[in-house]
Amino acid sequence: MLETHLTPRAKQNDSEPFNLFGGPSVHVSTEGIKYSGSKLKLLPYILSVVHSLPVKRIFDGFSGTTRVSQTFAKCDYQVIANDLAVWSKVFGECYLKGKKSNQLQEKIDYLNCLKGYEGWFSEHYGGKANGGLSLHSDGKKKIWQIHNTKKLDAIRPEIDKVAESSVEKSILLTSLILALDKVDSTLGHYASYLREWSPRSFNTMKLLMPLIETKSIHHKVMNKNIFQVLHKIKADLSYFDPPYGSNNEKMPPSRVRYASYYHIWKTICLNDEPELAGKTNRRADCNDRVAGSIFEEFKKNTKGKFIALTAIERLIKECPSQYILLSYNNGGRATKEEICAIISKQCKKAQIFSIDYKRNVMSGMRWTHDWTKSNEGKNTEFLFLMEK
Repeated sequence: MLETHLTPRAKQNDSEPFNLFGGPSVHVSTEGIKYSGSKLKLLPYILSVVHSLPVKRIFDGFSGTTRVSQTFAKCDYQVIANDLAVWSKVFGECYLKGKKSNQLQEKIDYLNCLKGYEGWFSEHYGGKANGGLSLHSDGKKKIWQIHNTKKLDAIRPEIDKVAESSVEKSILLTSLILALDKVDSTLGHYASYLREWSPRSFNTMKLLMPLIETKSIHHKVMNKNIFQVLHKIKADLSYFDPPYGSNNEKMPPSRVRYASYYHIWKTICLNDEPELAGKTNRRADCNDRVAGSIFEEFKKNTKGKFIALTAIERLIKECPSQYILLSYNNGGRATKEEICAIISKQCKKAQIFSIDYKRNVMSGMRWTHDWTKSNEGKNTEFLFLMEK
């Protein structure tokens, strides 16, 4: 199995033209929330690999913030985006199905002008400037300062009133989420909040038109468990970037559940005022025991094999596409060698691309001294290209 090591270039941004295999450079701009599993820096490599293949229709099985789906769509591939997270479905409908219009811009302007008030979101997630500290009398740190949650309380129910379709609602929700993401006081996830208010949290959020690029290609957005839809997918290539638990035995497994990390976006999308728990006021239905993915599972099955690894094996085996591109990190539960062993059984051709990166938000977090020492080293992203 051929392995190619790729070195990231300095000062790379999300819209820089790039080509890996000598093909034409493509200028692609995407946007999204801060995300510990973001593939923003991998986009040029993913796109270059895909450009080298005879494919037109792509299935993004774990679309997340939809950065990758956005990239494929803007390069004229037909995209099927799927993810279990409701906020990912919202992003997918916005960027893959949305269309700009003067009427839509007028609605965004109208929402920005609404007078804020203290409602449910302010009660649970808003805090006063408090001398620069986000820790309040209830013993809890807050995500946003009160002037922004008051706007959130006013804007969120109004979106339901002014949106004339599911797609339009998704565009307005995406605009709201992106605005809130720019004024939060976190490290990029919502499992814990900063003790001191971040400088950006003092700003006042403003909704903007999302970066929508309307094209005639028809895309599809789904919100399903991957194994419920995989056998039905008709795509030339399937791109998989599953969530993955840590391979570090000393790292608390509950720390890597994506449903827990981004619980607040689910609440904003649903606006359902759910039961909350813990110091972060996390949704009760985002508890690690009920909301984790099988790909994040850190336990072994009765045969002594990691459950996450068997899920990857099933994913590759049941995928009907001719080509599969799997993105995986060396910090995941499955090792490169184990994935290669699976590929050798299921695919006739394969190539590995490895890219070293500085640590992202998740890998840089420190819970215990043992975890810190045992996780030093390179942060390597792998792209496994397979042909079945």
